[in-house]
This record gives sequence, structure tokens and C-alpha cells, in this order.
Amino acid sequence: MEPEFWLERWQRREIGWHLNEINSHLQDHWHKLDLPKGSPVFVPLCGKTLDLLWLVSQGYQVVGVELSQIAVEELFAEHRLTPAISREGHFLRYCVDELSVLCGDFFELESRDLSGVEAVFDRASLIALPPSMRPGYAARMGQLFPNGVDTLLVTLSYDQDEMTGPPFSVHRTEVERLYGETYRIERLASFDALAESPHFQQRGLTALREEVYRLRPSP
Repeated sequence: MEPEFWLERWQRREIGWHLNEINSHLQDHWHKLDLPKGSPVFVPLCGKTLDLLWLVSQGYQVVGVELSQIAVEELFAEHRLTPAISREGHFLRYCVDELSVLCGDFFELESRDLSGVEAVFDRASLIALPPSMRPGYAARMGQLFPNGVDTLLVTLSYDQDEMTGPPFSVHRTEVERLYGETYRIERLASFDALAESPHFQQRGLTALREEVYRLRPSP
């Protein structure tokens, strides 16, 4: 899956993953990370999610990374925010107060781009990637955060034969395979999400579970 795939989706407005509300799992479970106010938080593949602004409202410094410049500019424009824009290596950084978004390819991030980050919220990153790319994604996260950082991870689990992604199915066994050496993995919630997802039913799914994990760095 090349970057052009996502850029074209934004250009064609095929952005069914974007929610016009704050993610309920973020609101329900973020406090369990017990993160001090003011801590830097990273949101990968963030699009123009409202979750960024919610995290800022809770007192955190927030940095996202997003490939599509359309998404980044819409995020700030839709909330009447005028960012300062600067070139930083491979990225354009859009910044307003406690919110920064790096416009560019996640896989070109370096640890200095995320200096000081203490937690990650991943709702739509891991499940956006096909199986062949997920080990590379987890490896890059390991390079960015070699000691690990507290992470709230949201995944979908379904029969991949019934529907092609994205979003892709990521079962618990894969979460453990990708992160088990670095993190203690705790499943915070798991529930039937099919009734709330008619568009997935239309795509052929007969069962769908949404799962929420906390990844804590192993001692």
C-alpha cells in the first residue's frame, strides 16, 4: 500500500474512517494511563481527527503525523485555527499552542521529531495497514521509542475473508506478536461492534469486534 493510495482517498473524499465525534474509547480509557498533565502525546496517522483537540483540552501537548496535506489543512481550518508552518527535515510542522501536526510520511519520522513524548494514542494507524506493513510499523515505533511509552491501542477483529481492508483485522495474537517483547499487554475492553457499523455489514461482515488495549513498557 503506497502513500499515493491515501493521498488519493483524501482527494476523492473517500474518508470513511474519519469520525465527526471524539472517540469514545479515548474518553473512557485515557485516564487509565495516569499521564501527568502537560505530557507530550503522539497520535500517528492522525488525519483530521477531533481526538487531537480533545487531548489538548485535557491539558496535554499533542503531536500528530499525517501524510495528507489536505487533511492537515482542513483540521486547522475547520476549527478556525491559524497555525505557524515551518519546514523540519522531511516534514512541514503545523503548530498552534499545544497542538502540532507533522505533515509527511510516518516511516520517515526520527526520534528527535518526537522528543519527550510519553504516550501514544493509536485508533486508526495499525488497522490502516495491511499485514505486510504492520511489522515495519511496529519496528518503527520501537525505533522512535526504544524504551517504550504507554499506549492506548484500538483495533478491529473480524474475518478478513469477508471484507478487504482498510480498516484491516488485527487479532490479539498479532498485537502480542508485534508488541509482546517490549510491552505488557492488557485488554481493557472488547465488544460486538457490528450493530453500530452498518457500512461494514454492507461490505459483507457478519461479525465484528472492537478491542481496546493498554500497552505498558515492560520493566
